[in-house]
Amino acid sequence: MAEITYYTKEGLEKLKEELHKLKTVDRQAISKAIAEAKDKGDLSENAEYDAAKEAQGLHEAKIAKMSAALANARLIDESKLDLSKVLALSIVKIKNQNNGATMTYQLVPETEANIATGKISIKSPIAQGLLGKSVGDSAEIQVPAGKMIFEILEISR
Repeated sequence: MAEITYYTKEGLEKLKEELHKLKTVDRQAISKAIAEAKDKGDLSENAEYDAAKEAQGLHEAKIAKMSAALANARLIDESKLDLSKVLALSIVKIKNQNNGATMTYQLVPETEANIATGKISIKSPIAQGLLGKSVGDSAEIQVPAGKMIFEILEISR
């Protein structure tokens, strides 16, 4: 059974757009490359044709994987989320008790994670340690660098 994945409205739209591009623009480009390779003669010794066919197989596998992800995608209704606790889509301001640094992260589905924009995966060790906590709570989290203690300063959407 496929795993259900939760998306924000923005993330779900991005997935749909990418799948559409793969099925239309990219699929046509690969078909064109195969046709051009066929025109070059003997297919049994045509490395270009073999490479194009392999690219087509990988492309179709990617389409199948994304189609399955879309079929099992669920939209998160942000209006029904509790603001008193850290949940998926929460924007959490935390303070590292070890060095005093403050950071703000949004906990998002794995597919939307981007540390450069402050979005961390809900499955990351930090997010897992923060889930269910409230403002003022401390979370002791084991990360690759060792054990860290974070105080939750603020929770928003």
